[in-house]
Amino acid sequence: MKTISTTNAPAAIGPYAQGIVVNGLFYSSGQIPLTAQGELVEGDITAQTNQVFENLRAVLAAAGSSLDKVVKTTVFLKDMNDFAAMNETYAENFGDHKPARSAVEVARLPKDVKVEIEVIAVVE
Repeated sequence: MKTISTTNAPAAIGPYAQGIVVNGLFYSSGQIPLTAQGELVEGDITAQTNQVFENLRAVLAAAGSSLDKVVKTTVFLKDMNDFAAMNETYAENFGDHKPARSAVEVARLPKDVKVEIEVIAVVE
């Protein structure tokens, strides 16, 4: 088991790792719209989702993987009314790649953000 840590994504804000690699798979912790410096990205769901994808790219790269190797995502939304806009941004970031996905509305997210996404990806 290997712990993944990069300064190109926000540091963990609790007792957890940015991600773990085990048996050829990378499991990310949920990424929220914080910059690598830990500053919250304000704005609409599109701006926040794009920052989440910047963070995911960074932790995936540190693990030796990438978005095109993601097999499963879980999307947590503060408000399911934001689903269509999040989904459009999500699709733009993944391009032709379409991993399996779950998307749920939750009562509250860390720092009251609008979106959090975690991924599972193949590491080669």
